[in-house]
Amino acid sequence: MAQIKPMALIESMKKKVCEHSDVYFHTNKKTGKVYTGKLCNPSTKPASAAQTAAKARFAKVAAAVARAVQARKQDLTMIAGDLAAFNAQKDNANGKKTMRSYLWMVCDAELG
Repeated sequence: MAQIKPMALIESMKKKVCEHSDVYFHTNKKTGKVYTGKLCNPSTKPASAAQTAAKARFAKVAAAVARAVQARKQDLTMIAGDLAAFNAQKDNANGKKTMRSYLWMVCDAELG
């Protein structure tokens, strides 16, 4: 198979080229390979109430996780408690494997 060397502009791209495009780009930072994907059969129906609620919930939890990460960067003593709780739950069947996913679970529970 032929090897393709993309132009420098495409090497630095990620996500969409523009909002109208359905082609996504991603560059693997370790290998430098550029991957593309096409969004197939996008929904043309308006989002249902459940989809809108899930999207809003996701945005709220994502913002809470971002605030939690920033707070932990400012106050390093919070990290020790989080690390102990993370290590305690990690071995459970439903335990989170990364600290970020653990924070997501905590923030999601706090938001109710």
